[in-house]
Amino acid sequence: MQNSPSILLIGCGNMGGAMLAGWLASGMDPAQFTVVDPVLAEAPEGVTLLRVLPDTTFGAILLGVKPQLLGDVAPAVASLAGPETILLSILAGVELASLAARFPHAKGLVRIMPNLAAAIGKSPIALAQRGLGEGDVAAVTALMAPLGRPEWFDECLFDAVTALAGSGPAFVYRFIDAMAQGAAALGMPADQAQRLALATVEGAGALASASEHAPGELARRVASPGGTTEAGLKVLDADAALAQLVAATLKAAATRSAEMSAAARE
Repeated sequence: MQNSPSILLIGCGNMGGAMLAGWLASGMDPAQFTVVDPVLAEAPEGVTLLRVLPDTTFGAILLGVKPQLLGDVAPAVASLAGPETILLSILAGVELASLAARFPHAKGLVRIMPNLAAAIGKSPIALAQRGLGEGDVAAVTALMAPLGRPEWFDECLFDAVTALAGSGPAFVYRFIDAMAQGAAALGMPADQAQRLALATVEGAGALASASEHAPGELARRVASPGGTTEAGLKVLDADAALAQLVAATLKAAATRSAEMSAAARE
């Protein structure tokens, strides 16, 4: 795959649209992108929008349809996924083996787990591949870099990756809500509590990302002995309550991911 490939997006819903927005915001040429979507009202300026599949070749094809529609679209897309095309998939639960069976002539296959923060270049981008050479791995990594932080995984870890990186933002939003509700219960106006909770999480995340210290160490540094932070952390840490709750949350999401993968194989 070239460093500036032509990219065909099959479907451009929430996640595909977020990725496209992230690429364009990074300065990539809109002319590189063609979107095929029967219901999308309009594409970003400079991006070609089609209602049916074209008959031209592309350096990369991104599958962004609902996973249950893969069987319907695969036969037509397979004719476009030839030996010069890398097939990229953001279809939850659809494994590389399933993609290989449907797109046997593609140059290589990449399974991707991003989240909606791709639109602002802040998404973890989990990747697993089949059939790529070293140069193509580097090219795919470079293509994903504007969307956030790309990392390659063995596919056997994708259920855990899905739980953490794919579903994780929703869990963080729940925590922000809980922080705001807790502040409101202490008498703070609800709108101010929401703004303060958002700003707190935004700042803490940015600092943790930039710091040389692990998050656990940062928490320790915030907590002065006998102070307010230590009093709150004692509640979170009692009987490992927070750790156990988060572990159970991720396990439920990972289990559901495994169930979806099993269903896709049938």
